[in-house]
Amino acid sequence: MRHHTLSRGHVRAVVLALACVLSVAACKGGSPDGAAPGEDGKKGPEAVTVEVAAVETRPVAASYSGTAPLEAPAEAQVVAKTSGVALSVLVEEGDVVRAGQTLVRLDASRAELQAAQTAAQMNKLQNQFARAQTLAKEQLIAASDYDQIRYDLENARAANRLANLELSYAAVKAPISGVVASVTPKPGNFVQINTPIVRIVDTSTLEAVLNVPERELATMQAGLPVDLRVDALPGKTFTGTIDRISPVVDSGSGTFRVIAEFDSGGLLQPGMFGRIGIDYDKRANATVVPRAALLDAGTNAAVFAVRDGKAARVPVTLGYMDGQWAEVREGLAVGEQVVVAGKAALRDGSAVTVIGQPGDKAVAASEGGAVAPVANNQ
Repeated sequence: MRHHTLSRGHVRAVVLALACVLSVAACKGGSPDGAAPGEDGKKGPEAVTVEVAAVETRPVAASYSGTAPLEAPAEAQVVAKTSGVALSVLVEEGDVVRAGQTLVRLDASRAELQAAQTAAQMNKLQNQFARAQTLAKEQLIAASDYDQIRYDLENARAANRLANLELSYAAVKAPISGVVASVTPKPGNFVQINTPIVRIVDTSTLEAVLNVPERELATMQAGLPVDLRVDALPGKTFTGTIDRISPVVDSGSGTFRVIAEFDSGGLLQPGMFGRIGIDYDKRANATVVPRAALLDAGTNAAVFAVRDGKAARVPVTLGYMDGQWAEVREGLAVGEQVVVAGKAALRDGSAVTVIGQPGDKAVAASEGGAVAPVANNQ
């Protein structure tokens, strides 16, 4: 019985202690987060930290860019026009050759004999024709016999020319000037007629064939300058021109061919992969913003401009895109500031804190040239 009475006393003590704690908290007006009394005003939204850039003027160019491998416009696969053993191979890969230079000499023994045989027959008929001419003047030979001898002589002359032509084929000559890209036969190899044995490439000029979308047809013109960069030669830029344009649009791909020509300069080689840019229009004093400022580069293009410490979403009309710059035809004035970093957290009318403003580098603090940072207005 005593134990039951003692438990109720303990319960009453605990309840009284809790009531005291709650009443003390109510008197202090405290809150769980420990806010000070009297702070009943609503706290405003925090400013968004952004980085800006100034709207400026600079030259911009409208350009088309694409990729294409370099090709040699003049290339020749030299073939053997007669069969024979290669007695000597006079060139090797990398040699510079001129048109008409002998590349390979084939065994010409059979052709020499044929030429000698036809020459002897021709000489015999020339003597017969000379006698026939004398007899014809005295009318001592029939007209038909005279015509036959003259026909036989012309036929022998043609056979001799053919034999000499076959003899000349034994010396395989370069049809164009250029660089030897490959040589197939070795001395002592038998070469079949019409077999490619030497490949020559004219590398003095190189071409790149671009398949350009048909919407660019009106902008491309022969003579426009072309910039070329190749992966094999980083840091170097080569200049060429548009040599010719195909006026026919491929119905399957919707593209047309633009052929650009470049001076190799001794560095460019056929087969190199080229990155090509063609500037087809330029504006000297265009109003531009960094492309990083654009919220949308399509028909609904806009930027966030900083006006009176707040972000204002401004629709803009875009012109040319030139590298990291975007031309603005309408919507902004030179000198305005546009947000280039921190756009994701902004809404129209958001308060902003600007960092990296142009002109906020430093100001003069004394005649000795000391400078002090200028605090940004928030």
